Amino acid sequence: MLGYQNIMDQELAVLLRSGDDAAFREIYLRYDKLLYLYAYKKLRNREEAMDVVQDVFAWLLNNRDTFVLKTTLSGYLYKSVLNRVFDIYRHRDIIRQYVDSGDYHIEVDSNQTDYLIREKDIAELIKREIAGMPARMREIYELKRMQYLTTKQIAAQLELSEHTVSTQLKRAMKHLKTRLGIVVFILFVLNR
Repeated sequence: MLGYQNIMDQELAVLLRSGDDAAFREIYLRYDKLLYLYAYKKLRNREEAMDVVQDVFAWLLNNRDTFVLKTTLSGYLYKSVLNRVFDIYRHRDIIRQYVDSGDYHIEVDSNQTDYLIREKDIAELIKREIAGMPARMREIYELKRMQYLTTKQIAAQLELSEHTVSTQLKRAMKHLKTRLGIVVFILFVLNR
């Protein structure tokens, strides 16, 4: 058996293309942790970073018979990870633009009991998370979202600077996004 640890990347790529599973295993062991760290530095999310690295290796394994290396193996792998990170950024931007645009319409059969139960559960979850905010943050958030006051009106009413009010509102939204998860948060924002 070959000592794959001592084989150069270029040779591993050739062995991989010929269907050598041990070559793939060596490539994986050589680069998986480094690629994960690279992806994590870009995304700041463990699960997304792991998914990106796994996607790159899954693609490599599934396409190994047509895989032709025109650069260094490490360069190819890092570039593949970076491209997938950019895909995630683009996806996040699309979601953000969708939420920011306010141009949405969701068709729902309101007669479905299951939907009504889930909607009630989500509303209760949101209420609990708002109630769990620090007192001043909650007060500012409720004035903005439930009484529809402007930042300037809230600042005047509470005798605070507009900057403080704005900062508290940003923190409140971040708190809800973190606590509720992105899907529930988007639904919450869409239904406001």
